[in-house]
Amino acid sequence: MHFVGLDLAWGEKNQTGIAAIDADGRLLHVGAAQDDSEILATVAPFTQGDCLVAFDAPLIVNNATGHRPAETAFNRDFQKFDAGARPAFAEKPELKDPRAARLAAALDLELDPTSTAGRRAIEVYPHPATIVLFGLDKTLKYKRGPFGDRQRDLLKLMTLIEGLDDATPRLRANRSVGWVELRRRVEAATRPVQLDRDEDPVDAVLCAYIALFSYQRPDDTTIYGDVHTGYIVTPSLPPDRTPAPQRRVVPPPNDELHERLSHLEELLAQAQYEAKTIRERLYRL
Repeated sequence: MHFVGLDLAWGEKNQTGIAAIDADGRLLHVGAAQDDSEILATVAPFTQGDCLVAFDAPLIVNNATGHRPAETAFNRDFQKFDAGARPAFAEKPELKDPRAARLAAALDLELDPTSTAGRRAIEVYPHPATIVLFGLDKTLKYKRGPFGDRQRDLLKLMTLIEGLDDATPRLRANRSVGWVELRRRVEAATRPVQLDRDEDPVDAVLCAYIALFSYQRPDDTTIYGDVHTGYIVTPSLPPDRTPAPQRRVVPPPNDELHERLSHLEELLAQAQYEAKTIRERLYRL
């Protein structure tokens, strides 16, 4: 049994992250592909027999506009953690014929998340999984923002993923040559485009792990929605989990502004002293 993760790009101009793990949690492949034919060729060794393929992309989109019921229910739980899902609807050009559904059909995969078929596809979302699996209060910001912040958070995510070696089920990411090379690239990155290239395979590893988790721990997995209206599969959020209260952040002092303020206060003091002197001389006259 193989578990495949696809961090699927919206179009074929962007790369898709791909990962595959086995039932023992060994990371067999981590990388990227461009178009559908390359994706299918890359996953072929892992999808010839029983498999569960997790797509980070909408699989079933039957609503013309607005949120799917799955996203509405999902956001009630995860929006407060900055892990809400964007609306998927058929009037979006890229979702009139969802790419994930086409790939699932090409692989001859069952789409019903409640099915016990040996070859299935599910829709997943990595961000909320990080909230549950790693106990985060907010999602890590490795997608957008200043380069240094993105690099730090992506490396933090990779470290957390490596920690799943002690989880149930386990994931042996840091025993993979491909993963070690991926981490080295992220550590050596100096430009945002390099992080753009490497974040997709990391997300794909998370997708593959969600597939393994849902297979081995179905009682700890939630399916938001259904096969008729669309769905999202994710590790279940514990009922008592709430984000930590936001602490008031006091910005660090700005040395330049402090210098200007001190200078102005000195000028005011001098002006007050001069006004007092003039006033005294006038009264003497």
